[in-house]
Amino acid sequence: MRLTAKQITWLKVGLHLAAFLPFVWLFYAANQGFLSADPAKDIQHFTGRMALKLLLATLLVTPLARYGKQPLLIRTRRLLGLWCFAWATLHLTSYAMLELGISNLALLGKELVTRPYLTLGIISWLVLLSLAATSTQSLQRKLGSRWQKLHNFVYLVAILAPIHFLWSVKVISPQPLLYALGAFILLALRYKKFRMWLR
Repeated sequence: MRLTAKQITWLKVGLHLAAFLPFVWLFYAANQGFLSADPAKDIQHFTGRMALKLLLATLLVTPLARYGKQPLLIRTRRLLGLWCFAWATLHLTSYAMLELGISNLALLGKELVTRPYLTLGIISWLVLLSLAATSTQSLQRKLGSRWQKLHNFVYLVAILAPIHFLWSVKVISPQPLLYALGAFILLALRYKKFRMWLR
């Protein structure tokens, strides 16, 4: 049975809540002292993991729509992508404000050069910024086929963001490996598309 437009609307409401409520929890946990002795790191890791989860969810929509024969599911992809960008922005902001401090923001440029995993992170964020900025229907119409080519750069983020996470933890840990595996599987499902590019 195919999902109806009304069911997709309710699904969108649920996805908005699923993407927003973790922020409410994080705000509450930070105010109630539920975080560890290094709350800045906890906030950075939490926001980064949320961005990755939403990135994977965004990439999951197309295979689910195609193989599940649910074309209306595509309507949820944009909101997931925008939430991914929002959480990635919180991740970057938490690093800049909590790790470096507002008085040391000039160090950000130096950090990006001396710490390659941060370079991967900022490249991923810049790509997400460009995708978010061009996600409106009016720009989609104006850009035509170029819009799809631009939005294919999400696959670059799917490669760089898990590497950024793996590199930043500095130890072999199951969690970043699982995110990397998830990204690999979701990219592998698009092998026909990538094969067409190579022709």
